[in-house]
Amino acid sequence: MGNQCCTGEPQVANPRPVHEQKFPMYLVKVSDFLEMAGPPLPHQILMARGLLHTWQPGMFSIFVSHQWIGSKHPDPQGEQMAVLRQSLQRVINGTIQVEEDLVSWSLTSPKGMSPEMRKTIGEKGYLFLDWFAIPQITARQEGLNEAGAAGAAPSTAETDAAKAVQSIPAYVEVCDAFIALVPEMMHSDTKKSCNYISWLSRGWCRAELWCHLLSNKPDTRVILIFSTLEAEYMSALNWQQNTIAEGDFTVEKDRAVVVKLGEVAVESKIEHLSREGPLSHCRFYLAHRPKLLGQERIQFELNGFLSHFRFHSLKDALSVREGMTPLLCAVFAGDAAIIQLLAEHRADVNARLHGLYDLGYFEGQTPLMVAAKSYQRPEILSTLLECSADAQLLSGAGINAPYLVRTPEQVEVLLRFRADLHSPCSNGLTPLTGAASLANPQTVQALLAARCDPNPPSTGMGPGASRGGRWGRWGIGLAVRTWGV
Repeated sequence: MGNQCCTGEPQVANPRPVHEQKFPMYLVKVSDFLEMAGPPLPHQILMARGLLHTWQPGMFSIFVSHQWIGSKHPDPQGEQMAVLRQSLQRVINGTIQVEEDLVSWSLTSPKGMSPEMRKTIGEKGYLFLDWFAIPQITARQEGLNEAGAAGAAPSTAETDAAKAVQSIPAYVEVCDAFIALVPEMMHSDTKKSCNYISWLSRGWCRAELWCHLLSNKPDTRVILIFSTLEAEYMSALNWQQNTIAEGDFTVEKDRAVVVKLGEVAVESKIEHLSREGPLSHCRFYLAHRPKLLGQERIQFELNGFLSHFRFHSLKDALSVREGMTPLLCAVFAGDAAIIQLLAEHRADVNARLHGLYDLGYFEGQTPLMVAAKSYQRPEILSTLLECSADAQLLSGAGINAPYLVRTPEQVEVLLRFRADLHSPCSNGLTPLTGAASLANPQTVQALLAARCDPNPPSTGMGPGASRGGRWGRWGIGLAVRTWGV
């Protein structure tokens, strides 16, 4: 997902912030928070009780991102805060482990939270929570938390709240850690479910997330708290597929504001990586910039492509064997013509990927696998296959490109090129199991329509598709009901 520091003392947060802080950042000590109970108290009461502290460099601070579960109060019954309190206490004393997501954990050497980090959280930690930190904040509505609504002269409280809300990206940047508090809850007024999926759909939550992930901090991992017994680090692919521009906003005009924040964050990340390295990661963000910012894909000529991705020449580009090779740059950029041209110059379309683990792409995967799991257009997969990409090659984890298929259109391409969508991979997992775990109901339906077996023999790691994992069970259920199998 980004730089990952798992051992040793926690490192200093972002040394070169890019967002402007217009209002002081108020924090609550973790030790004080653990002594609280019931619904969270607002800023003005905590201030009167002397429980708020102004952020200063060197304070180990944790940004808590969450979805409000009430219209007038973020947590009317204190249910979210109870989960956060118990989870923090268990993280501190080591009774729950914060580890990689299940896929990353199974494919790599697990990297959990260090004992030093736990100790720092308990002894020196401070929390940022909007309700604690922002004076008279309300649920987002037209004209609220803005400076001078409808031309009226704003009160001091309105002005302070507006400045604080506008400072949230800056608060995120200077925090040393980021928690997404996403337990399964019901909104007290709308009665809708509030959980990880709904949190990730919110435009402002995505903005907070992006400002953290695209900062230049030593550690940009995200801690997901699902319950008092379950916490893990967020998969890098989750945020890449959930762009700011496509988020849900209560106030539509916020979209343009948040997109601008995203542009600043992405450009700052690219500039930092261009200057400090690694160059491979700089190329990754250059390839993803149009998609991340909701812009049109760039149609490259060869020289423009080489210049854009910091290659000195075609010969120099073809000599790159690790990280962001020119072929991977073209795949992520969605440029079929450049893929074709590189293949004509003997770029290896079956080359094994190395060095992009922290961005969500694991060792030994091929360009075709990368194209599938990054939701590339069918044209990109078909171009690779026309250039002799092998759909049945296995990664180091024993999976192939069909297992990583993400869209019905990708399924159609693989069928057209006669890829095997039925046989289990060497680890016993079938493409249908992969889609049920990692894709969506429509992709599962496409595989079922291709006569893939929803109940294959269980071998190796391979459970049936109906046991596809946390994010996949709903997908296979809907598809099976639709197709009546």
